[in-house]
Amino acid sequence: MKAVILASTLAIGISSVALAVGSDTSAPPKPTSTTKECMKGEVFDPKTKGCKKVSSKIFTDDQLYDAAREIAYAGQYDRALDVLNAAANQNDTRMLNYKGFVHRKLGNIDLAMDYYKAALALDPDYILARSYMGQGFVSDGKMSAARQQLFEIEKRGGRDSWAYASLEQSIRRQAAVY
Repeated sequence: MKAVILASTLAIGISSVALAVGSDTSAPPKPTSTTKECMKGEVFDPKTKGCKKVSSKIFTDDQLYDAAREIAYAGQYDRALDVLNAAANQNDTRMLNYKGFVHRKLGNIDLAMDYYKAALALDPDYILARSYMGQGFVSDGKMSAARQQLFEIEKRGGRDSWAYASLEQSIRRQAAVY
């Protein structure tokens, strides 16, 4: 009985880890008016309490990143990419990494890898980019490369992070398939 309870608890914990699209936390983004009311090419502006065209003149890069994360979490990857492309700093590691994530979800693995590599060139210790890159390797069947990213995350102090847990879960799930 204890084994069943432990397995159930672990499964619940792992499933919540998988919810953390785009962040280093297991907390999913809360839906806001951006996904509830705004159309493609728009983000909700709390100042005016209305949807505005995505623009770095109206929104900070932090606001655009958060909006893109929320939109991607809702499965609207093309729309999330539009928001990321509006950021003022296109060399922000978060933007690069998240563009990689979105492209991977859209099936553009090679382009996704280019974005992950660009983020890691700027910050080799960016473990979330390593996790997403590793998940791309898993989806492409490159398990050795995925394990290498898991090792890199651990080596860089990320053993107890969401990035590590998420990649480890992807590797285990793929191993269970074979």
